Amino acid sequence: MSTQGSARRWGRVLALVLAGTALVAVQSQAQAAPPGGETEPVTGNATWFDNLGSPYGGCGLPQDQLETQNWIALNVYDTPGDYAMYPRPMAANDPKVGMFDNGRNCGRWVRVTIDDYCTGLNDGAAGQTFCRNGSWVEDKYNGATLDMLVADSCGDPNAWCRDDPYHLDLAHASINTFVKNGAPVGDLEPAHWGNRHVTWEFIEAPHYSGDIEIGFIQGSEKWWAGVSINHLPNGIHGVENFTGGAWAPATMNVDMGQSFLLKPTTTGGTDYRIRVKDVDDEYLFGGREYAFSLPSSCGGKCSAPRTVVSYTTTGGTDPTQEPTEEPTDDPTDDPTDDPTDDPTDEPTDDPTDEPTDEPTNDASGCTATFRAISTWPGGYQGEITVTAGSSAITSWQVTASGTSVSSLWNGVATSSGSTLTVRNAPYNGAVSSGGSTTFGFIGNGAPGTPTLTCAA
Repeated sequence: MSTQGSARRWGRVLALVLAGTALVAVQSQAQAAPPGGETEPVTGNATWFDNLGSPYGGCGLPQDQLETQNWIALNVYDTPGDYAMYPRPMAANDPKVGMFDNGRNCGRWVRVTIDDYCTGLNDGAAGQTFCRNGSWVEDKYNGATLDMLVADSCGDPNAWCRDDPYHLDLAHASINTFVKNGAPVGDLEPAHWGNRHVTWEFIEAPHYSGDIEIGFIQGSEKWWAGVSINHLPNGIHGVENFTGGAWAPATMNVDMGQSFLLKPTTTGGTDYRIRVKDVDDEYLFGGREYAFSLPSSCGGKCSAPRTVVSYTTTGGTDPTQEPTEEPTDDPTDDPTDDPTDDPTDEPTDDPTDEPTDEPTNDASGCTATFRAISTWPGGYQGEITVTAGSSAITSWQVTASGTSVSSLWNGVATSSGSTLTVRNAPYNGAVSSGGSTTFGFIGNGAPGTPTLTCAA
């Protein structure tokens, strides 16, 4: 069977013809916990699609501003046998609410594991079982894993998006980057993709560092403003907005779970204050407050799909802290023991020992290393790790020579000829001493070994 995918955006109906499962008795499992509240891994069908669409995916963010290009869509509806379209968002207690949960599972990470292959017919046809006239079998790709981000919704009137509550719609370009035994599978799709099951579970953001990113959405102005929030440590269940002297819940933008409509701190103003709650309904970073303004670059109304802004913070906890862990343990232990013992013994022994250890860290503040995640004819997925030196850094810039990219995430890129310059995103510039952060990209041609320089 051939597989098909297409661009997706909120509210758009599209056809997907892909992998499936006989309803696998997952319906009763889906009812055992609220959508997203499962405590054990679940198994469902996997399909793929190519793009989130423009300007936004189902969670309210442009595709190129996601923190990863390994993204997925969750089912809007849980309506086995019913393929009608229903208004969105639905009531919170509506039994038709699917795993997308009216956007409340947006911005969460899932760990996806490749499972069995179907030898039968899987066409996602409404009213038909999955894997007809066949069986599920294990092969060499079982067990390959990838961490992926919830960025979109699947509300299509087919069996995939209605009959299987644990169905995942995956980014097409991510399929061959699933990793097994330390290496990407490489050739899973198209020849071996077919009709897969996947097993998956929600996880907190892997290797999280920095803070959230805030951007005004298209059309925001003095009298109407919306923001989208990403780079979340554990999803988002709400935003509180300080306006008129008090905190009040902000309204979600339809069911785009990372986009909220805000009011300014004073009527007719352009200054905003918010605090954010995660999927456990806990305040992010102990109730940290974020203050920001409608940027002058919008010229009165933001025309770009998303305009990222800087902010100041007060209260709560610093997400990058840990600087005082045991800093003063035994600070005065034996401070005067033998203070003058052999005061001149070997006074000049190795006076310059280790003065140049990691000289590029001390000189530039950081180093950069490259690795190819996966390759295919004409392109590859690359990742660059930025590591701070002996001191913490608050920003960084990496220059790569001989690198051509078509998309990049977790950084802000500019190019001149064959030289690519990437600066940190607003949320990952701060790196503790010896710590690291990464940015990724889709490169053109063969990966090679780029010449990298890093400055902080």
